[in-house]
Amino acid sequence: MRYISTRDNAESVQAAEAIVRGMVPQGGLYVPQEIPKLDEAALGAMVDLSYQALAKEILALYLDDFSAEEISTMVDAAYDASRFDDAEVAPVVKIHDGLFALELWHGPTAAFKDMALQLLPHLVHSMKKTGVDKEVVILVATSGDTGKAALEGFKDVDGTSIICFYPDGGVSEVQELQMLTTGGSNTYTFAVKGNFDDCQRAVKEAFANEALLAEVDALGCQFSSANSINWGRLLPQIVYYFAAYMQLVRKGEIAFGDAIDFTVPTGNFGNILAGWFAREMGLPIGKLVCASNANDVLDDFIRTGTYDANRPFMKTNSPSMDILISSNLERFLYFMSGRDGAAVTADMQALAKDGRYSVSDAVRENMAQVLASGAENEAQTLAIIGDVFAKDGYLLDTHTAVAVGVAEAHNEGRVMVVDSTANPYKFVGAVSEAVNGEKSDASDLDLLGALAEKTGVPVHPALADLTAKPRSERHVITTSEINEAVLGVIKSRK
Repeated sequence: MRYISTRDNAESVQAAEAIVRGMVPQGGLYVPQEIPKLDEAALGAMVDLSYQALAKEILALYLDDFSAEEISTMVDAAYDASRFDDAEVAPVVKIHDGLFALELWHGPTAAFKDMALQLLPHLVHSMKKTGVDKEVVILVATSGDTGKAALEGFKDVDGTSIICFYPDGGVSEVQELQMLTTGGSNTYTFAVKGNFDDCQRAVKEAFANEALLAEVDALGCQFSSANSINWGRLLPQIVYYFAAYMQLVRKGEIAFGDAIDFTVPTGNFGNILAGWFAREMGLPIGKLVCASNANDVLDDFIRTGTYDANRPFMKTNSPSMDILISSNLERFLYFMSGRDGAAVTADMQALAKDGRYSVSDAVRENMAQVLASGAENEAQTLAIIGDVFAKDGYLLDTHTAVAVGVAEAHNEGRVMVVDSTANPYKFVGAVSEAVNGEKSDASDLDLLGALAEKTGVPVHPALADLTAKPRSERHVITTSEINEAVLGVIKSRK
């Protein structure tokens, strides 16, 4: 298995090197040269597998420069029972007939990013396979959940340090406190004046800054990424689509071979792209529905074929989706264009220069075969949370609520699974407002216990003791200071 650039501008590499690099140095993202295909017999053999066993099967198809023993060791460590509080790891729970939630938040930080970021630190040790002996410096831009999950995953991992950048005032109180209470000798956080797109752009530029890379190299370090631009982040997410399907078969909710649909709350396009890879591998998925909040650039693109980021950036009650530049869409466009790297390069150059691009009719038609889309605003999001709790007794977070609203508009008679990407207590202010019908002046931390008492839904263990943990100092910088901050962290460790 070799990995190639979406822009046809680099030599192919094996998985270990693709994961360590994070992104293609010349620009572009790594994708597998071929997508493995599973026939009916192979899929049938997966029905009764545990999540861990399923992960080993799927990962082995893409990581053929790792031994079966190496993969097994990594998976067992990442998805250990001490890290996930449900035996299924990612359980499928019925909301009502025909609609299910794939709960991806049972890990140590209460968000779906744990599903990949508990495994990625083990994969990054693949640097040893590339013959390079340097400290790996993980750079992360986050809209909230990736940051804490990455910090937790890489905390005190030998041979690594991790630096996380998040938008100042652009994450929830709980999300920020989670990041500031990570602890560990190798974790660093910076609030950045701007929005997530500003953070993400600055981190991408750091990866392509030759002078910075040379200075980092001279200090005995090498950059890597924990964002979903890294194939090592995206790959583990494919697994839970298979896990969801097999659970539904075991529960008798579908017959083996029946197609199901997924609705995915989407910002950076990584989660839904993992579902597309599962579909391409042979998993019976009908449609993948992309759910957006008020930052509906993806919904507009899927409907019109024009990606236009020239619009107001909205701070919403589903902040992890407050994104206007969806990095992983580049991978999807590569495949939808028939692997036309030149076309992808032109689109990405137009996006960087003008903030917009349009795809061909052929690409639009290819997308329409697998994708649908919709969007929900903030008021609709709150109404959905309140309605679902009142009618079904199921408590949604704001991002999952967006997906539920969009899913209801795309009922094609198949079972629909909604990716539930965060525990509701991560966004307790908005969820409390939705359930109680009014906004509270209390802090998010004060609302945790009150909402648990009101709903009977226990607070996630990762959030219950936040106030008791020591906090690191809060640093606020501008995007122009990110490179200086990175070098400051590296030098402080020497």
